[in-house]
Amino acid sequence: MSRLKVEGFDSLIRDTSSNAIVNTNKTDYKLYMARVKSREEQGDKLRNVCKEINSLKKEFREIKSMLTKVINGS
Repeated sequence: MSRLKVEGFDSLIRDTSSNAIVNTNKTDYKLYMARVKSREEQGDKLRNVCKEINSLKKEFREIKSMLTKVINGS
């Protein structure tokens, strides 16, 4: 696997076998991975909030059903 420097960029190289451009700057990679992790955590939080909302909606429906039965004398 041969690598060539990308003209005008210090931290970019081109892999000649796959023609891919690779960033060799470890700081940039760590920042990228931190952003990925942050997005995943935000997605997890959003999913948990949606589950909690759905659970509350179900409980409200049950309470409404019980109140309706009490009011109607069933």
